[in-house]
Amino acid sequence: MESIIMIEGMTKYTITLDPSVWIFDDRRVDLLTYFDSKQTLTEDLTEYTKSVSQHWDREIREGAIYPPTLKSEKKFIKEKALTGTFGIPFRDFINNAEPSDEATSLKIIQQDGQTVVPLSKAYDAVLGFSIKGKPLREDGPVHFYFGDGSNRDNPVKNITRFIIE
Repeated sequence: MESIIMIEGMTKYTITLDPSVWIFDDRRVDLLTYFDSKQTLTEDLTEYTKSVSQHWDREIREGAIYPPTLKSEKKFIKEKALTGTFGIPFRDFINNAEPSDEATSLKIIQQDGQTVVPLSKAYDAVLGFSIKGKPLREDGPVHFYFGDGSNRDNPVKNITRFIIE
């Protein structure tokens, strides 16, 4: 099984996706809780400002030295990354490919067939890339989940590439 997936078709750029490195990506989401919580689109600048604000507030309250709790927090975060079930929103990858104005659908090519999804629905999708800390080797390298979670028990699997049409 190939672990690299391409986004191609009616796009300005062909994008290569490598799910094996997404565990380090800050955009990753926990798939066990993602569909149960209300999702809101936030701008990168807004998210960055909130993050810096929290860090600043913490330094004001606790001082610039690192309290002993940081060590246990880092251990918890590392443990979660090694055992979690994660996905990554598909929106940024589609935006980076820059689909043409005429593009209306996303064709998901699978080993045993294909699935066609409206492009507007694909923007809200999430690509699952790990279950319980393990990459999706058997039926992966990614699973395609609709943004509303309607197929979370039966995602699109065995994906080999995406074609924007």
